[in-house]
Amino acid sequence: MSSSKRSTIIVEHLRKQQMLEAISQGKRLDGRDLGEMRPFEIELNVIKKADGSARVKLGNSEVVAGIKVETGEPFEGLEDKGALIVSAEVLPTASPYVEPGPPDEETIELARVVDRGIRESEMLDLTKLVLVPGKIVYVIFVDCSIINADGNLFDATSYAAVSALLSSQIPIFEIQGGNVINTGNRQEPPATTIPVSITSIRIGDAVLIDPTAEEEACMDARITITTNSIGNFAAVQKGSTGAFTVEQIKKAADTARIKGEDIRVKLEEVTKKTG
Repeated sequence: MSSSKRSTIIVEHLRKQQMLEAISQGKRLDGRDLGEMRPFEIELNVIKKADGSARVKLGNSEVVAGIKVETGEPFEGLEDKGALIVSAEVLPTASPYVEPGPPDEETIELARVVDRGIRESEMLDLTKLVLVPGKIVYVIFVDCSIINADGNLFDATSYAAVSALLSSQIPIFEIQGGNVINTGNRQEPPATTIPVSITSIRIGDAVLIDPTAEEEACMDARITITTNSIGNFAAVQKGSTGAFTVEQIKKAADTARIKGEDIRVKLEEVTKKTG
């Protein structure tokens, strides 16, 4: 083993010990309380050619989401609804641990969790995005790119996707002579609620929210809980191999409601939308 590699391992071990000691005292290495989010910023319309876009910075994690609206066939079994497709990619420059190539399991899970929160909350009334039932519907693509990965990509990506959707302007398509025509006009998306996810992790006996990459490297379990605008639970995703106690899950759920409302106020303020 090289001396540089050995030094890195020693530093990581010491850093983990510092983290565990701080957490045992109710604090974190960045000075936050266990139930405190990192600074949160939103910038809209960062991709001029997109139908909607947003850049979100959650601490040092940074995500850009872009919206593209087209027409196509509905999903099987959902012939009376428009289609929503969420994808995610972690750019190789986002982290020294990311390798170029197809999305790995973690990136696929990221896209699915973000998709589920939006879909299960019924954020968009997809029944209003149908041109010809069973044949032609609006298809909304939500493409998310992770620019910098420093933990809690689930929430950062979700906030970017939701912000981009809320601020989007959807093309108005019509059927003329059996063909789909873009009228050149635009409309606001049929938004019905604003979903907000809050991710909690367990390290030992402590539960903390909005983890950094360092904290995620030490976590025993993870749970992401999404609420809608009236505080109802819309989606839950458990991650990692460890477990939570019933009391820890209740605490995570209560936190998701309380902190979720704080984030929702910010989303409403920036996008000028209410759910």
